[in-house]
Amino acid sequence: MIRIIFQNDFFVICDKESGVLSTPSRHEESDKRCCLGTALQDFLKQQIYPIHRLDFEVSGLVMYAKTPEAHRKANAWFEHKQVQKTYRALTTAQDYSHIPANVPNQKMAISLTQPGLKFEWKSHILRGKKRAYESAQGKDSLTLAEYLGVNEQGYLMWDLQPVTGRSHQLRFDLSRHGFPILGDKLYGSKVDWGVDRIALRAYKIDFSNAPGATPLGLPSDVTLTSL
Repeated sequence: MIRIIFQNDFFVICDKESGVLSTPSRHEESDKRCCLGTALQDFLKQQIYPIHRLDFEVSGLVMYAKTPEAHRKANAWFEHKQVQKTYRALTTAQDYSHIPANVPNQKMAISLTQPGLKFEWKSHILRGKKRAYESAQGKDSLTLAEYLGVNEQGYLMWDLQPVTGRSHQLRFDLSRHGFPILGDKLYGSKVDWGVDRIALRAYKIDFSNAPGATPLGLPSDVTLTSL
């Protein structure tokens, strides 16, 4: 199902479902999973150009360009950190039992005394075949996290902004601090969140600091109201 949230002559922004690829995989011919980019291109009957991606298990806003020039400009925004993405995540209370004994981790206790607490999480992330891990040879990573409180189901709510765009960055950062995302069994969650889905949703893209965004018809931000 294609859910277009914003569209003009230069860009199209969709709300991707979990369990759907953003762009074709390396093994496109043999990979039978649904791909939003391919379906959207067929639906619009024109070439589109991916600007960024979401993991297969993650839902939310994904942006594509409709022209090579728009693609070039948007890539520059993301490269120079002039566009800010915000994600909502759900986790259980802090628990380090999923961290193997042979994996270095300070297991620092984080006291979540009230909503609104903010954190800056820095690390060096190296992506392995399946998952990310911390390594001295990894790339610098920075995540801004805000604790929002507890929802009606008793789960912890977080807003996350990846300042850097490392693969699996948000999933890794929450996990290494003892808060694996619900359903994210790859990073230690013990909660079933359904098939091919985790409780991580990209719900806002902020263009207010992107030079040239307004002439290309983009609003200051695109935000999902349904989380």
